[in-house]
Amino acid sequence: MTPTRLTMRYGRGSVEWILPATATMLDVREPPRTFTPHCFEDDLTAALSDAIAVGQVAIVVADKTRRCDYPIILPLILATLHKRGFQHDKIVFYIAYGNHAPQTPEESLATYGPVYRDYPFIHHRADQVDLFVDLGTTTRGTPVRIRRDLLTADLILSVGVISHHYFAGFGGGRKLLFPGLSERRAIYANHRLFLDIDGQRLHPGCRAGQVEGNPIAEDLAEIHALLPPHLAIHGLPDSQGSITAFRMGSSYEVFLEACRYHDHYYRANDEHLYDLVLASAGGYPKDINMIQAHKAIDNAAAFVRDKGTLIVVAECADGLGSTTFLPYFQMDGHLAAFTDLTRRYSGNGGTALALMAKTQRITVLLMTTLDASLCRQLGITPISRAAIQELLDTEQCTLAVIRNASMLIRGAAMETRRPFAC
Repeated sequence: MTPTRLTMRYGRGSVEWILPATATMLDVREPPRTFTPHCFEDDLTAALSDAIAVGQVAIVVADKTRRCDYPIILPLILATLHKRGFQHDKIVFYIAYGNHAPQTPEESLATYGPVYRDYPFIHHRADQVDLFVDLGTTTRGTPVRIRRDLLTADLILSVGVISHHYFAGFGGGRKLLFPGLSERRAIYANHRLFLDIDGQRLHPGCRAGQVEGNPIAEDLAEIHALLPPHLAIHGLPDSQGSITAFRMGSSYEVFLEACRYHDHYYRANDEHLYDLVLASAGGYPKDINMIQAHKAIDNAAAFVRDKGTLIVVAECADGLGSTTFLPYFQMDGHLAAFTDLTRRYSGNGGTALALMAKTQRITVLLMTTLDASLCRQLGITPISRAAIQELLDTEQCTLAVIRNASMLIRGAAMETRRPFAC
């Protein structure tokens, strides 16, 4: 049988491998592209049919790590708003960082296009406690604190991409307003639900693609009911991040419908577990830092048998992507880190515990620009491109290959109720 050549994305570039013919390819199924500018503008006009063109408009967008074809989509939204009579000087954008680090002006221009120069953009800060107003508390004890100035808007639009999320079930949608525009301690209260205190483990229901029985997702559903009325514009991406379709609506059910559609294309219903899995995070921005690359590690690890090996290709040009991640690996093991988080949840502690759980079960090798000593502190072994190819050439084992591990999860898909029209 003849070996095959395969190119994987790595940062803004790519790497090529020669794979044994016995390798199993695990790929997403690309969704059909039904998006057209005309269709989008028609749908948005219909969705805004009851909106009165007076007062302030707030448009909430994600940051550089969750792009939604903003240079294409935002001008369409603005053109539609202006046709409806909304004034240029009444439109303000909010970047929903949550706890993410702020972008530079250059990064923002690359993410949103010329619109970034032409309209005001507010860079959210979760630590400015005087910015927030309390909208209530969920049954699980999460205080719903949102920016006070957002509530002064007469029309709120959120624009973001739907994606699997390793502990919230799905990203995008309701997460743009909370935790995207929320206060830090409120965010941590929600994220703390990742911990199963009694079992001293991560909650088994907190996983990609799961909303029922997932305490974080169920908490976010409660939070959605407390948020100010807003029109959510959900984008469905292909494996390269280009938007193929949109769904618009104000209800939580519209969000779930978009999730079902996304889930249908980005799961591999593969019952096999493999000795060795080679996976790319999918290139920039999915491997911009370790926090983002971890999503690919989490997804790909589900295909690896116990004591098996996972090789991940993730550049991590921006380093770890968090100042609160590494300290958990400098404590006295998993239990000490878990205990510390139960007392005072902060930062990316849940992500740290999730990575620890994987490195305890399997061997994780990483091709990256991260410092080798830093990788070892995380329980990961750095590996060169040449060493990976040598392993592929000589290893006699079951091998699976995933070209875009940040977007592919394992298991049976959610029910899909109906497709997007455009």
